[in-house]
Amino acid sequence: KAKGPKGKRITLKMAKNAIRITFDGKRRLDLSKMGITTFPKCILELDFVEEIDLSRNMLKNIPSTIEKFQNLRWLDLHSNQLEELPKTIGTLQKLSYLNICNNKLTTEDLPEELNHLKNLHVLNLGMNYLDSVSTGLEDLQELTELGLFDNALTTIPDFVKNLPKLEKLNVRGNPLADATEEEEHVEPIKRIETLYLVQEKDLCSSCLKMCQDERDKLNKIIDVTPTLSKKPSFPSLLTPNSTAKDNQEEWRVR
Repeated sequence: KAKGPKGKRITLKMAKNAIRITFDGKRRLDLSKMGITTFPKCILELDFVEEIDLSRNMLKNIPSTIEKFQNLRWLDLHSNQLEELPKTIGTLQKLSYLNICNNKLTTEDLPEELNHLKNLHVLNLGMNYLDSVSTGLEDLQELTELGLFDNALTTIPDFVKNLPKLEKLNVRGNPLADATEEEEHVEPIKRIETLYLVQEKDLCSSCLKMCQDERDKLNKIIDVTPTLSKKPSFPSLLTPNSTAKDNQEEWRVR
């Protein structure tokens, strides 16, 4: 059996040095883009942090011990290789932001316990393999943003339009059976697209090809845009300062 890539080992000292203070005074453990393949057990000793960024690594799972971070309000796991989430994620009652987009999650991989995150404001499930969304998410009454883009959804669940505080919904890139359905559900919800800036080497081959194709299309549009062959001429306009020159005796300081 072939072994997976050997990830970078994170020590407690490294983790402590990776703690940053956010603009609003929260402590963020930033271990993004570190080549991590296994959840670092040592960070369990840093359960006082309010934010954790483990995005753009190669994690396949998150251990159930994530429940130790009871002060956590912000968790970013986007762009990993997650194939499941622990049920204990539902114990993080202070969590208001959860980003798990661009992973390998199916509908069955999302635990029902996600419905327990009553204080969640932002939930990003985009770029996974979801073919449906649990109606239990209707319990997330504080949601203001929901990302479901680039999945395998053929229909948008009715409960989405019943979320009282939802302002932004992104369902683009799904094979919706009815093209008009998106319009019906997002009105008056504002549609958005999420943008992440990453280096080319951090993109998977399919994502890189998609970005390159879009760039080529844009370049073609720019190439065919007509340009002026010479500077425009405005013969009826006075030469700059010509009037001032004619009347300089009137305004010159003597």
